[in-house]
Amino acid sequence: MCGGALLLASLLLGSCHSTCFFLHSLWYSYLQASEPNQGLPQFFSKAYLDDQPIARYDSHTGKVEPLVSWMEKMEKEDSNQGKEGNEMLLSVLLISLSGSHTWQAILGCELRKDGSKGGFLHYGCDGMDFISFDKETFRWVTAQPQAQKVKEKWEDDSGWSQRNKVYLETCIEQLKSYLSYSKEALQRIEPPMGKVMHKTSSDKVEVLICQAFGFYPKEIQAIWRRGEEDCKYETLLRNVAPNLDGTYYVRLIIEIDPKQRDLFSCHIKHDSLQEPLVLAWKGDPKEKLQDWVPPDWLGLLLLPCTGEQSWKAG
Repeated sequence: MCGGALLLASLLLGSCHSTCFFLHSLWYSYLQASEPNQGLPQFFSKAYLDDQPIARYDSHTGKVEPLVSWMEKMEKEDSNQGKEGNEMLLSVLLISLSGSHTWQAILGCELRKDGSKGGFLHYGCDGMDFISFDKETFRWVTAQPQAQKVKEKWEDDSGWSQRNKVYLETCIEQLKSYLSYSKEALQRIEPPMGKVMHKTSSDKVEVLICQAFGFYPKEIQAIWRRGEEDCKYETLLRNVAPNLDGTYYVRLIIEIDPKQRDLFSCHIKHDSLQEPLVLAWKGDPKEKLQDWVPPDWLGLLLLPCTGEQSWKAG
């Protein structure tokens, strides 16, 4: 009765670095265009604590802008901490090569559930991986042949590699400081709300989409069920992603036989809920999906439900 492959999307933004078992993370994203482009800032950076944006900088304003209230409070109470955080937003040197390019960098660190620490520094060029830094070996790892010359140049400059190691170590200290100021915000609990939408793909295939949104913290368990069976292999699960208000949302998509529609329900578990949130398609025409449904949602196979397993985010 079992069949098919498990079709689950992995995390990004966020993005899961190493094992996905981190307790807290801090990371900085950087973007720089080698040439001005249509009035957009030539340099832009943003800081994220546990995937939530907390500060930004761009070359148009020339200023660091706090995006959460506790960041503003920290800067008023401890100017040194605010200064160090601002310096991290400006710290990464993006690569200067000939031609018109867009450079990206991600610098970050994480405190893991087992007590260990991790750090990462990756560069990209025009949307593709380019080169990354290994702080343990002081070596640069290329992802493109064009990065070899950059690797050789940077490894000849021991001071540059040492500065990058310092950036990653500073990141850990900055993360600990941010956690002390953001404790109240990070400890809040928001329950998920949810709804099910419907799309008719053909006479023999329907698509049901379960959406859970507005929840915090990020960890959530969600699965489609056919009767009492978990649809482990048939559920396509979109990444858990942040909302602008600091909460999260997730989508679960499944293709079904229209004749069996009433057997399917979406089950959601979250720390804020005493009992699982159970959702099903109610036949409300206002909830039908229209043309905005991405075509890749319609590529799942119709397979029998089997097993007892749910997906756990973050």
